[in-house]
Amino acid sequence: MSDKIVIAVIGCGTIANSAHIPSYMQIRDKAEIKYFCDIIPERAKAAVERYGSGIAIEDYHDALNDPEVQAISVCTPNYMHAQISIDAMKAGKDVLCEKPAARTYAEALKMQEAQHETGRILNIGVVNRFNDSVKRIKEYIDQGLLGEIYHIHVAFRAHRSIPGLGGAFTTKAVAGGGTLIDWGVHYLDIVMYCTGDPKPVTVSGETFCKLGVDMKNYVYTNMWSEMTKDVNGTYDVDDSVCGIIRTEGPVITLNGAWAQNIGIPETYIDFMGTKAGIRLTYGGDFVIYGTENGALTEIKPKFKKSDMFLNEITAFVDDVTTREPLPSRIDVNIKTSQIMQAIYDSAEAHKEITL
Repeated sequence: MSDKIVIAVIGCGTIANSAHIPSYMQIRDKAEIKYFCDIIPERAKAAVERYGSGIAIEDYHDALNDPEVQAISVCTPNYMHAQISIDAMKAGKDVLCEKPAARTYAEALKMQEAQHETGRILNIGVVNRFNDSVKRIKEYIDQGLLGEIYHIHVAFRAHRSIPGLGGAFTTKAVAGGGTLIDWGVHYLDIVMYCTGDPKPVTVSGETFCKLGVDMKNYVYTNMWSEMTKDVNGTYDVDDSVCGIIRTEGPVITLNGAWAQNIGIPETYIDFMGTKAGIRLTYGGDFVIYGTENGALTEIKPKFKKSDMFLNEITAFVDDVTTREPLPSRIDVNIKTSQIMQAIYDSAEAHKEITL
């Protein structure tokens, strides 16, 4: 092996092949993947064949026991995030764990505890903190362009788009939740990042498990992760959610749905300020609404965008050497886990939760 950072990728499914592995391959001058690990041997072997390097393994402990391995990407289903990350840190490895940090806030706290005990790096895959549009919005807010940010509204709604119906995504024991923990985590994290990660104070939410329950008769036009669909499997997670979070900064409201009987998708975040407001289209551009010289204005910034996954992976690899805290570290991201847990707790109790 060389002086490059030696990596093991744990889990060779969709997120590994669409984001993590290709990004590592683009920075071969800095990183080298030694192991591709998956409990389905064919997936690990396929990765070795596809990328022309590395060793296929089934047991992630084989990578953790190799002293050459310095860091790992955890790209498994959510139920293994905490265990693998904790085992890796205790084995002296640095970790980039895909979002969400874990199925529950309690699991995320155990991950944070292990990070503090070992001193290893634990970054969570909240990739939008490396998104150029999001970073610019944060800069505008920090510079005071919007004035006081008092309310932020989050909308992540699709018509009928439940991923992998009946598979890991819709099984609470595996995923921890549905649309909130899978999709909403990104939106909430953007809000927290742009507003300086304010402390949450109270949370009130409701979740609904309605449209996907009759899996065999569920009507849809497309489904992400179709290959994991199993109509004889489990559907016990939220397919829609609403809530209000009061923080020491702005109030956050949210409305999300994997599936709804409204055919108009909404994927945006509205930042409402006393001087101006911003609507960010998720994964895209944003518009600044304000006033100037007695007139209403709309400003649509145009700028060159880089690949956020490549930015994230590069920052992680550099972090293994520099040890500089990244905005995706567990100590920051833990607040998002706390908020999501509080929404689920509030929905179960049908009352507001005080944190």
